[in-house]
Amino acid sequence: MAKVVKDVAARAGLTGVTPRVLRSSFATHLLERGADIRVVQALMGHSHLTATEPYLSVSNRRVAAAYAHYHPR
Repeated sequence: MAKVVKDVAARAGLTGVTPRVLRSSFATHLLERGADIRVVQALMGHSHLTATEPYLSVSNRRVAAAYAHYHPR
């Protein structure tokens, strides 16, 4: 699976793409767009919510950065 992902990414001119990166991006994008964390937990196949929680911090950091950029004080 990893070889397929890397081959397709290389053909698209992308570097650093792995199945783990795609999986993490998937979860982060879902949360950023308002998906319920329990739904993301189920989609990711996590048996414990604590395994899904790190994606929330990534999402929250991006929201804070966007807020700081577009709403400077």
